[in-house]
Amino acid sequence: MTVRIDRVVTRGGDLGLTSLGDGSRVSKDSVRVEAYGAVDEANAALGVLRATLPAGHGSEDFLRRVQNMLFDVGADLCVPGEAGAKLRLSQAPVDAVESAIVSLLEHQQPLDSFVLPAGSLAAANAHVARTIMRRAERRVVRLALSEPVTPTVIQLLNRLSDYLFVLSRHLNDDGRADVLWERGAYVQ
Repeated sequence: MTVRIDRVVTRGGDLGLTSLGDGSRVSKDSVRVEAYGAVDEANAALGVLRATLPAGHGSEDFLRRVQNMLFDVGADLCVPGEAGAKLRLSQAPVDAVESAIVSLLEHQQPLDSFVLPAGSLAAANAHVARTIMRRAERRVVRLALSEPVTPTVIQLLNRLSDYLFVLSRHLNDDGRADVLWERGAYVQ
């Protein structure tokens, strides 16, 4: 499919409305727009993560494919009703993310503490992407309370946040360089 964008500035949203995939107009603060907007934000966070991966890192290609998946998710979410709930996402992407998690876990140190969102720059960016992915998941769950959403969309977002946690540990020398939570270690 070829996409051609001739105009970026349309002024169509100047009054706080936007067009959905079926052409209908809704408020920019609608639950649906919040859902696909949060997915877009998560996708952007993955772009930042990719930009900070060490050169030649094995996760680069997988994250590029995930970004494409998330674009498909956003495209589906911007179409209201049953039509949007049946457009693209099958179980295969969920299974692919689960396989990636299993693969990364094979070499990781066991967890015996909570991990702070820190460590290497790439690991910290994976944590930021993870938290944004969780927000996207919450927004899609909220949408699913009132309108049809493909169940695998919620599953995918859930698995992706798990993947990003495991990836963050991988980027911290498979957990050996994790920054661990120290109970009560706050500034007084």
